[in-house]
Amino acid sequence: MHRSLAGLLASVALPTVLQAIPAGAIQPPPPVPGAPQAPAASPASAASPSAGQAIPAPASSPTTAAISSTREIVLELGKRTISLVDSGKVLGRWPVAIGDPATPTPIGRYNIRNKVVNPQYQSTKSGKNNPTIGPNGPLGDRWIGFHTTTKDQYGIHGTPPAWAWAVQQGAAVTLGCVRMLGPHVRALFDQVDVGTPVVVKP
Repeated sequence: MHRSLAGLLASVALPTVLQAIPAGAIQPPPPVPGAPQAPAASPASAASPSAGQAIPAPASSPTTAAISSTREIVLELGKRTISLVDSGKVLGRWPVAIGDPATPTPIGRYNIRNKVVNPQYQSTKSGKNNPTIGPNGPLGDRWIGFHTTTKDQYGIHGTPPAWAWAVQQGAAVTLGCVRMLGPHVRALFDQVDVGTPVVVKP
């Protein structure tokens, strides 16, 4: 869950497309050798764009046209899995990291609101952008926003290699957003459109 767009593991004011990732992001990962370093920031603000702390600013044009489809994304929090389903047939299923009990991933039925390639993490407190984008950035290289509140934004996004363990272990450590491994979120991103239903189950 990212509060104004989220980011411990990993929602943004719609004007900027990906506002803050709902509390589904984790704290920013440690520096990655050879990757540009982001300015110092508190774990909460640098980790999750939603949770009102940071907003991923798109580094490329987001997808905005809604397309009708029989597909839907099904997130099962208890199982720590996310699936792409088409007319009852599972096309793919992947492990995820979800919101911490204090900042849970919201349960309910939503729709994809926006899609961004190479989202950039932007603090909603300071307004500063984290210079690192792409696979090593706080949000990975894909963002799929599915829910927005007056102060938070929730999405499904990538995970820097340094935080891959959180997804592999099915950890509940984000500010509300949903984190996936890079190859997995890219596969999901390419198979869904704005408007695709997102069903979040307990």
